[in-house]
Amino acid sequence: MKTMTCRELGGACDEVFSANTFDEIGELSKQHAKEMFDKRDLPHLEALKQMGELMKDNNSLIQWMQSKKEYFDNLPHIK
Repeated sequence: MKTMTCRELGGACDEVFSANTFDEIGELSKQHAKEMFDKRDLPHLEALKQMGELMKDNNSLIQWMQSKKEYFDNLPHIK
């Protein structure tokens, strides 16, 4: 199990997500982003806007995802 925060995943807060794989942590982050969007949380809306800009350039998005996955892969396992 590894942990990352919303902020480490490009978000706007220090909510902690724990998962065994990068894909799992990505799903937790997506669920959190949806909840914050539904609440109209302004810092998260700004982070989502920035993510939307990143998604316009496929190469930038791929590089960003690879860097986050590498970061996750290098995190220590927790019990």
